[in-house]
Amino acid sequence: MHVELVSIEKALWSGEATAVFARTVVGSIGILPHHAPLLGALAPGFAVRIDTDGGESLNVAVHGGFLSVRKDGVSVLAEQAEMADDIDVSRAREQLERNNPDDGPEELAAHDRAKARLRAAGEEV
Repeated sequence: MHVELVSIEKALWSGEATAVFARTVVGSIGILPHHAPLLGALAPGFAVRIDTDGGESLNVAVHGGFLSVRKDGVSVLAEQAEMADDIDVSRAREQLERNNPDDGPEELAAHDRAKARLRAAGEEV
């Protein structure tokens, strides 16, 4: 199936994939070829995994956005997104520890971004 990963700033990845895994606000979902159409809001603090036709898994920290499944493919439409290889794990860990999610909406958003980055990088949260 064809998958596109785009953020507001730029297109990050486009290609053929065997599966897409994400967390929506109503739960985790795995998308395989010929999945029923749907539109889901992505849950804060989680990563998206794309298993490519070439056998590679792309892990992406996604901050806000939607997952759209259509007959012709899947689109991950993110407000912001970062590929796992671009994530500074030590900085994300510091950000997670520094921001208390109970201190307000800005701190909660920063905390969720740090969790998504760590999860995309394969770190424990």
